[in-house]
Amino acid sequence: MNNSDEQMTHNGGDVTQELRLGVNIDHVATVRNARGGTHPDPVRAAIMAEDAGADGITAHLREDRRHIRDADMAAISAAINIPLNFEMAATIEMVAFAVETMPNAACIVPERREEVTTEGGLAVAGHEARLTDLLAPIKEAGIRLSLFIEASELEIRAAAAIGADIIELHTGRYCHDVERRGEELARLANAAKLAHGLGLECHAGHGLDFDTVGAIAAIPEMVELNIGHFLIGESIFTGFPAAIGRMRTLMQSART
Repeated sequence: MNNSDEQMTHNGGDVTQELRLGVNIDHVATVRNARGGTHPDPVRAAIMAEDAGADGITAHLREDRRHIRDADMAAISAAINIPLNFEMAATIEMVAFAVETMPNAACIVPERREEVTTEGGLAVAGHEARLTDLLAPIKEAGIRLSLFIEASELEIRAAAAIGADIIELHTGRYCHDVERRGEELARLANAAKLAHGLGLECHAGHGLDFDTVGAIAAIPEMVELNIGHFLIGESIFTGFPAAIGRMRTLMQSART
């Protein structure tokens, strides 16, 4: 039985999912790298997140190594007892690194050197043949394949067509465009429903905070939320375990 099977129950045709929290620790490494040296240690952050109730750890090894580094990935993988979600660009180098590291999931994200953070979803539609061939070693290794995409029917169907196990919906527009938040929420909810109908596990992330997480958590087909920057920032004021604990409480309250 895979993770999605374990999280899912059906009642009269409705789906109820247990909602997981994945904590992204990239920006602990950002702070470390600003001064050099070894402090603060992203491995310590991953262990603290696990102890605080995180269901998984996410780390993005960018091509320019601006935050997480190669050695971090190996050390994090060895230190935690919860799933590791390895965010990566669709390159030969990163595919090989994923197969060497053997995370629970490899989440393919678009990546541009000049961007501050990931600015949108991966373009899957129109690139199915290239991505299928490039990402085949991930599937063959038994790593769950995740694609970070927009809440678009075209992209969701393309993700299913290339054999993705998971999609992670980009929630940036929902979080940042207050005037269109209702419209964006409806789009995300419809996308999650479509993904579930196609047999894809549905995750979401980007920009979520205490004020915006509830409505996304309430989407019944949603299985996991990946949150990083806000939790790292909030931990400056309240501590890392407290920030994670409050986020989990808000997510669970939204579900119940």
